[in-house]
Amino acid sequence: MEKSLLNNYFHSLFQIREGVVKKITEKFKQINIDKNIVLLDKNVISTKTYFLEKGYLRSYILDEDNQEITTNIYSAPCFVNNFLSFFRKQPTKEIYHTLTKCSFWETSIENVQENFHAISEFREFSRLLFVINYYELNDRVIEMASQKAETRYLNLLKRKPHLFQHVPLKIIASYLGITDTSLSRIRKEISKI
Repeated sequence: MEKSLLNNYFHSLFQIREGVVKKITEKFKQINIDKNIVLLDKNVISTKTYFLEKGYLRSYILDEDNQEITTNIYSAPCFVNNFLSFFRKQPTKEIYHTLTKCSFWETSIENVQENFHAISEFREFSRLLFVINYYELNDRVIEMASQKAETRYLNLLKRKPHLFQHVPLKIIASYLGITDTSLSRIRKEISKI
């Protein structure tokens, strides 16, 4: 079980010694999960954090009409978790569901807390990870409030074109805050240009 992608992810955010990264990741265990499996369910307290090494998954909620609303689409490599649930021991409000077969490295809250207290570089990495996640969430809120659906679609296509090859268009439409019919119309209009 080679942890090179996981270890490289730590190096990608800031300068950190290889020995420190190996110490941080030594208690991560690899798991493989099939397509269409719930990784973390609604109203459950998250006790593990996951590094997505391969695959695609999404988080979603159910609205008042019991319709699925995609809140995020994750693609490797990245950390996946409901951080509020994980650190504050609160039940999740979202469902985390695999869209493809996925390969993860997982570790427990106990291991994370141990690393926080023992390894200063891990605290710095975690701080950067929170800043990155906050930036992406804030950017998404602003984009949803200020841009037309067509602009949001074009931005997503530019930033993450691979999503369109691995994620059903209905889920992408939900993530963009539109119906799949609207997404089809936008795609058709853009193809004429």
